[in-house]
Amino acid sequence: MSERHDQEHRLSRAYERVLERLEKGAGDLSWESLQREMDDAIEFEAEFETYTKDELALLRAWIERDMRDLRGFLARGGEGIATWLGIDLATISRRVTEALFSIADRTTVDQVRFEDDLEAARADYVEGEMAVPGRMHCVHCETEVVLESITRLEPCHHCGHRYFARTSG
Repeated sequence: MSERHDQEHRLSRAYERVLERLEKGAGDLSWESLQREMDDAIEFEAEFETYTKDELALLRAWIERDMRDLRGFLARGGEGIATWLGIDLATISRRVTEALFSIADRTTVDQVRFEDDLEAARADYVEGEMAVPGRMHCVHCETEVVLESITRLEPCHHCGHRYFARTSG
């Protein structure tokens, strides 16, 4: 087995173990609790097997990306894990399927808070912060805001949400 294949296999198994730990974690899966549970699971992996710091950082980034994507899909009204994955669930391991279903079920518990957390993750700026001039948009409704001077951000005048991102170009 090549060294690269061995590394991929080790990381694949670690990813699966982290999903299992997230599945068995606390009932509340707000974004903050998911982050804490991921920290604990990654720390456990570091104790379980020898990984480089880069491997652990990649593992965490991959899991976080997938959990954010899954939760976003479900928040937008997505229909089930198989649709999100785009494959027949029979093609993946039963343990991975069960872990994803468990995580998905628990994410619906606090939908409003999650949607706010999702918006915050896409935002560069939050109401109350000072920002330099330029164009921004509300990450909730996409309403454009033009700042003509250094300004303290107010809630979106259109929808009242608090999170903004720079509008490029």
